[in-house]
Amino acid sequence: MTALKPYLTLCRVYISLFAACSAATGFFLTHHERLINLFGAAGAVFLLASGASAFNQFQEQDIDGKMKRTRQRPLPSGAITPRQALSLSLALLVSGQLLLAYAGGTTAVVLGLAALLWYNGIYTYLKKVTAFASVPGAVVGMIPPAIGWVCAGGALIDARLAGICFLFFLWQVPHFWLLVLNHGEEYEQAGLPSLTRVMGKAQIARITFVWITAAAIASLALPLYGSIKSPFVYYSFAPLAAWLIWNERSLTGKHPFLPPSPVLFRKINIYLVLIMSLMALDKAFLRLP
Repeated sequence: MTALKPYLTLCRVYISLFAACSAATGFFLTHHERLINLFGAAGAVFLLASGASAFNQFQEQDIDGKMKRTRQRPLPSGAITPRQALSLSLALLVSGQLLLAYAGGTTAVVLGLAALLWYNGIYTYLKKVTAFASVPGAVVGMIPPAIGWVCAGGALIDARLAGICFLFFLWQVPHFWLLVLNHGEEYEQAGLPSLTRVMGKAQIARITFVWITAAAIASLALPLYGSIKSPFVYYSFAPLAAWLIWNERSLTGKHPFLPPSPVLFRKINIYLVLIMSLMALDKAFLRLP
């Protein structure tokens, strides 16, 4: 297991699993005839996310070596060579695209390619030129549920899918800005634009809270798009939204608690996991007497 750890870190397995789960959520929310496509969609997204992460660390190995938070990653620490990282990332990306071709056809393959180009191309470039790169970068978070949706036979142009993707987009931004509040100075030291140079930390914290609140409210709007039909699932969203907003309230006020506790970061992730789980079970709850 110790020998595998650098490779698991390179692929950021937990984040890749999260992306796979969001693809599974999109799959369950539309009509699906072939359940085997679920494993194809989730597996392909996991491979693509792992490969994109490995390639991103290959791209940013010099920057990672300048930041305390990332200098122990496999490439700057020397645990993995750049050639090994590049070879692994390419193998994962090709495997993911081939699996997408089987599970979802041309549309899924195009979505997978779009995610890679946006994350490893546009977003990685924007991080070097603007402190607000995370906003357009959040578009990447919309693509995994769309991949799951089309692999289940859903149409890409669909209001239900739009509502789901919008929720994932809103969640991505505060997810990153909470990291900025804790590590903004490190980004500056590495020569990257940081929000902490554009705004004060208290202001960033309050704006982050607004994004978190918007994500919570977006979940309550899903029935308006027709994404959620089970009353049980929908009414479960309200206490979860209240729980998230209440737990993140320390970001508000004139003098918020800074830097924010890592617990806040975990709770926004827990919130989306619970929301995804409920959405995936929506049709199952509809069948209950």
